[in-house]
Amino acid sequence: MSAHSVQSRIRFVLVGTQHPGNMGAAARAMKTMGLGRLVLVAPEKPLDEEAFRRSAGAEDVLGDAPVVATLAEAVADCRLVLGCTARARRVQLEELLPAVAAQRGLAKAAEEEGEVAFVFGRERTGLTNEELQLCHLAVHIPSNPEFSSLNLAAAVQVLAYELRMASLGGIEAAAPADPEHREQPASHAQVEGLFGQLGQTLDEIDFHKGRAPDSAMRKLRRLFLRSELSEQEVRLLRGILADAQRMARLANAKPE
Repeated sequence: MSAHSVQSRIRFVLVGTQHPGNMGAAARAMKTMGLGRLVLVAPEKPLDEEAFRRSAGAEDVLGDAPVVATLAEAVADCRLVLGCTARARRVQLEELLPAVAAQRGLAKAAEEEGEVAFVFGRERTGLTNEELQLCHLAVHIPSNPEFSSLNLAAAVQVLAYELRMASLGGIEAAAPADPEHREQPASHAQVEGLFGQLGQTLDEIDFHKGRAPDSAMRKLRRLFLRSELSEQEVRLLRGILADAQRMARLANAKPE
């Protein structure tokens, strides 16, 4: 697969952007590094003249960017989602430097149906914990700790540059031993569906026993995300959960 084809499977997702000009500047940063897929999630203000002026030649990238309501919608078909965050959060994700994140992203994009998203949060507050929960990995730009504030477009430029350098260096994607029988990796939406059913099942079997479910679910998410589930594995797990839910309903049913 050519480097251009691999890069075409990578999208940059801007969540809740507050200033239209930053969306234009981000589009320009992407295009200078050969990236053209931008997705806007619930921007506070619509694209305006300033946004297109600051795109400075990347009007096509900005104008073609779909606008969606939620991050889940923006990454539903992705096999790998990397969230860019400036500080430690309660959501414990493996944290990568930009160069390593670029290598991981390109390697995944080189696989069949390997859609990849790099996610950037709001200018002032970044991504929420709930939004980071939808990511598989975290990306941290090691800026000066005494002045760590990084402009949104600058952060986009750093990741776009690292993707460009990784692409020019070449990506070696390991081919499966038997490509005809390789299982398809589960999409982001399929894995999130599994997590939703898992949370419901744990409630129905009273797994938490009055304790807050957040901690257990965070650990379970990390466990399953590390395994890079296939579509078949997700179906198997959801079948097991469905049976567990059925048995829980039978056990809780009141006798006539």
